[in-house]
Amino acid sequence: MYKNTAIKDYLNQLAAKLPVPGGGSSSALCAASAAALVSMVVNFTLGNPRYLKYEKKLRKVLDKSESLRKEFLRLVDLDAVAYESKNIRDAFNVPFMVSRLCFEGIKLCPILIRQGNINLVSDAAIAAVLFEAGFSSACFNIEVNLKSMNDKNLSREVAKELRQKNRMIRKIRAQVEERVGKIIRG
Repeated sequence: MYKNTAIKDYLNQLAAKLPVPGGGSSSALCAASAAALVSMVVNFTLGNPRYLKYEKKLRKVLDKSESLRKEFLRLVDLDAVAYESKNIRDAFNVPFMVSRLCFEGIKLCPILIRQGNINLVSDAAIAAVLFEAGFSSACFNIEVNLKSMNDKNLSREVAKELRQKNRMIRKIRAQVEERVGKIIRG
């Protein structure tokens, strides 16, 4: 549906008085942008003689970021499908996957600060912020869908997982911002 749509067309549909796309698909798109930035930083680093000793690790980061980017893009569409199907379990699962994948994605950002092209550290920081935004926005959809499901055990388990991941994501984003700030400001 949307993964092959021009950004302008997607945003026009998002802005329109239409049921989809909505916030869930937007959170996945935000996270896809974060993963794409990670890939960009790695692509600008690979082959640069200054970073040759990190090539093996960076290739793994690139494989992971590209896998995440493709999955987030798939979730942009799946969120719309879940919403239109009125299947509350699917409407819960999609943002829950987005949240978990954002947690995996943000863990790539500190590696870029240490081993990525120094000229792109701000892009690594932006990726971390976007992963956090994707996670946080997905959490809103998770919570509203959990409420509709009325499953107290699942709600407790999910809330616990999200609290833990939220703490780690905030910590990683803050560390990335601090390191990038030091690099940028000297």
